[in-house]
Amino acid sequence: MATVLIVDDQALIRQAVTDILTGEAGIEVVGEAANGRDAVALAAGLHPDVVVMDIRMPELDGIGATKAICSDPTLAHTRVLILTTFEEDEYLVNALRSGASGFIGKGAEPEDIVRAVRAIHEGESLLSPAATRSLITRYVLPVNPQDSAAAGTRTVPKEFEQLTEREREVLLLVARGRSNDEIAAEFFISPHTAKTHVNRIMTKLDAHDRAQLVILAYETGYLAPGES
Repeated sequence: MATVLIVDDQALIRQAVTDILTGEAGIEVVGEAANGRDAVALAAGLHPDVVVMDIRMPELDGIGATKAICSDPTLAHTRVLILTTFEEDEYLVNALRSGASGFIGKGAEPEDIVRAVRAIHEGESLLSPAATRSLITRYVLPVNPQDSAAAGTRTVPKEFEQLTEREREVLLLVARGRSNDEIAAEFFISPHTAKTHVNRIMTKLDAHDRAQLVILAYETGYLAPGES
C-alpha cells in the first residue's frame, strides 16, 4: 500500500488529486496540507510513502519543504513528486537538488497521475533523460565548449572514488535514464542485482533517490551534456 500526502495551497487542486487517487488499488491518501510548513509537520507524523508537492506556496514553498522532508533520516523512505505547470525550469532543478524524485504537470490526465505516484513509490524517477539534460544544461552547468572536448577523457570525481568499477558503470546508465531492467540487460545480470547496485550507489553517495544521482553525475562532470 502506497500512502500519499497531498500538498497544495489551492483547495480545488488538493481535492482533485485526492479524488483521482482515492479508490485506486494499493493507494491511500492519508493527509492534505495547504503549505510547506504543514507538509513537513504532517510528513513527520504520518510517514507517507509519497508526497505530491506544489512548488509555490505560502509560509514555506515546495522546495524548502522537499528539502526538509528528504533530509530527515526518519523519512528516508518518503519520496516527493513535484506537481508543477512545467513553466518554472529553475524551480524544478532546485527541487531535484533538494531530493524530489520527479515532477508531473497539473494538467496531466488522471491515469498519468496515478502512474506517477506508483512509479515514485516503486523507487523510479519520474523525469526523462532529455528533460534532465535540458534542465541541467540550462541551469546547473556553465556553457563551456572546452567541456565537451574534455568529455572523452573522463576522470573519476572525488565523490565517486568509493564506488566499484561496476558501480561507476551502473551510475552512468542511471544518469542516462536507464531503468533497472535496461541496466540488467546491458550487463547480463538480474533486475534485482541491478537494483541492488543502484541502492548501494545511493547509499555511498548519500543520494535520496535516482534523480539525485543524475544531478550528481552532471554537476561533477562525470556525465557531460549531450552524452547518451
